Amino acid sequence: MSDTGDELGAQALAYHEAGRPGKLEVRVTKPMATSRDLSLAYSPGVAAACLAIRDDPTAAARFTGRQNLVAVVSNGTAVLGLGDIGPLASKPVMEGKAALFKKFAGIDCYDIEVAETDPAKLAAIVAALEPTFGAVNLEDISAPACFEVERLCRETMGIPVFHDDQHGTAIVVAAAVTNALRLGEKRFEDLRVVSTGGGAAGIACLDLLRHLGVRRENIILYDRDGLVHLQRPLDGRKPDYALPGPGPTLAEAMVGADLFLGLSGPGVLKPEMVAAMAPNPIILALANPNPEIMPEIARAARPDAMIATGRSDYPNQVNNVLCFPFIFRGALDCGATEINEAMKIACATAIADLAHAPGTEEAARVYAGERLVFGRDYLIPKPFDPRLLATVAAAVAEAAMESGVATRPITDMPAYRERLERTVYRSGFLMKPIFERARQVRRRVVFAEGEDERALRTALAMAQEGVDRPVLIGRRRVLAANIEKLGLPLEVGRDFEPCDPEDDPRYGDYWRDYYNLTRREGVTPDLARAIMRTNTTAIGAVMVHRGEADSVICGLFGQYLWHLNYIRTVLCRDGKRRPIGALVAMILDSGPIFIADTQVHAEPTPAQLVEIARAAASELGLFGITPKVAFISASNFGNLRDAASERAQSAVRLLDAEGADFDYEGEMHVDVAVDPALRERIFPNSRLEGAANLLIMPSMDAATAAKNVLKSLAGGLQVGPILMGMQGAAHIVTPTMSARGLLNVAALAGGGEFGGADLADQA
Repeated sequence: MSDTGDELGAQALAYHEAGRPGKLEVRVTKPMATSRDLSLAYSPGVAAACLAIRDDPTAAARFTGRQNLVAVVSNGTAVLGLGDIGPLASKPVMEGKAALFKKFAGIDCYDIEVAETDPAKLAAIVAALEPTFGAVNLEDISAPACFEVERLCRETMGIPVFHDDQHGTAIVVAAAVTNALRLGEKRFEDLRVVSTGGGAAGIACLDLLRHLGVRRENIILYDRDGLVHLQRPLDGRKPDYALPGPGPTLAEAMVGADLFLGLSGPGVLKPEMVAAMAPNPIILALANPNPEIMPEIARAARPDAMIATGRSDYPNQVNNVLCFPFIFRGALDCGATEINEAMKIACATAIADLAHAPGTEEAARVYAGERLVFGRDYLIPKPFDPRLLATVAAAVAEAAMESGVATRPITDMPAYRERLERTVYRSGFLMKPIFERARQVRRRVVFAEGEDERALRTALAMAQEGVDRPVLIGRRRVLAANIEKLGLPLEVGRDFEPCDPEDDPRYGDYWRDYYNLTRREGVTPDLARAIMRTNTTAIGAVMVHRGEADSVICGLFGQYLWHLNYIRTVLCRDGKRRPIGALVAMILDSGPIFIADTQVHAEPTPAQLVEIARAAASELGLFGITPKVAFISASNFGNLRDAASERAQSAVRLLDAEGADFDYEGEMHVDVAVDPALRERIFPNSRLEGAANLLIMPSMDAATAAKNVLKSLAGGLQVGPILMGMQGAAHIVTPTMSARGLLNVAALAGGGEFGGADLADQA
């Protein structure tokens, strides 16, 4: 792209060059900080792992990274739309492929560029690498050599070998065609197929379509030299789809055709050819960057057409990333010896089925402006749909087991799917006990900002997860319009209870209740009426006060303390509840760490710090985590005297006097709290063993800064904030909250909370 001088090319060069050149690096996954670590990782300890594998080769999956390691191998003879540019020039593409494996499926990958064009020699090189890898992805090898390389590798190797240009394209094509047939009410057995392009991808697509039921006699193939027939020279696999002799022109073959499959070049398909196709025609114009016909031209010729391209700027992009990370994930996890037709069909079917599910918030953010609802312009899901990993990989693994090629069958498929989902949703493992508790309790959770897309998606997820009963505050007409716009299968009354501030029969009761609570605080009847018409946080709090809901969640827009004011006003009058502090969990690569107080107290007193610590330690019990509490300050055990440090020191003394059923220590720096070796060096015999997992910060500023640093610089994923002391009656989120984050808070609300459950006793 660099020689075109266009803006995208310049940006791509800057992207690849900036910082550390390229797109990959190798990272160590085990501790390498001490001489003991080195003795375990290398000599002499490593000998134990070597001998275990010598005695049992399958042990390599236990003691090495082989079973999660894929080789992307290319000789650079057919790179994207660039052709034969050689192995070195292909390296940016292969690095990109490896990056996609890691991004979408958590698979480690080495890109290997080989200067060899002889198919037999290239296959021998690949086969010799088998001890290193769990699978091989052949990439950008020109036809017909690619067929021979793959065949030889599959014959000699005991691990999956997959030529993605062939089979990845074929799988996504099969998924698109499957859904197009559902819309067009047609069957594979009846399809008349016209294909242009007899290369690796084109032949593989036809092969898979035949496995799905397309009849050989209903396929007509063309290449750059015209109709493929046996009375002309043919190479590769083209004879498999050749007619006996000369036959129809492309225009003649298109009359009455159901499916056009294009893997050739721009402008091959003409509008008049499209117009002559059968009803509800399927047009897969996959040449890149310019398809066989532009979608708008095809649509003008046939408004009933279902159209897919290889481009990201049009609907229905046939993109191999929908397939290859996930089919390899499933194959690796069950120890498959190959990727067979059953696994390919399972992959295609799972991709097709996923398009029928409501679109996700993650995909909607990436593809803003597109309506991700099954139909002619949404035949296949988007690559950033987070459900692809668990859905497709599990389907592939099941097919591998059923077809007898799995050497490590997965015995608990629901647990396997759950593990894959936790790979995508990092909060999944931490939240598991919370969701289990919420399913048992079944509370009514009201969302103050019910019209918001995130609240609607959370309501749907709650119905799907079997978590609680959502109540959405919002105007009925807006709720209905947003549900329809998002394509969510939500139904008022069935999936959620509405509360319309403009038209709810309970309005009179609500404003009178609010007035009675606040009449001695300057609130007039008129003001109470106005608040109950416009302030959804106050409405939700009144619903909880009246027993019509168990918990209110608010804060998707607006300032935290503004919402907290109305929560306090309505729900904290009887002394049984009061906001103790806000707790957040930050999920890091090393595990979760909890921080308090991020929202409620600007500068908590020593007594408030103790109360925050007690409540937060109880909250960790909900997660099944034993709390290890550290009081944080700018001082390490008295070496500095300032106001914040003295508050932390006083909090520790209070806890010493009162006693606690959890481990705690302080005051100290964050690094001392989380590094036991450092703590032992500067404060030997500390009463806190191991790394702290709950940091009690001296101020809201410090807590917020710590949270944001972990989020921005360490890739931390936030769970919460959790409003402690409210017995689960209210939680206030933040405007940056995602739908998944909102679902986590809803589960926390539904599961109740320990922090503050004994508030009356404490008071």
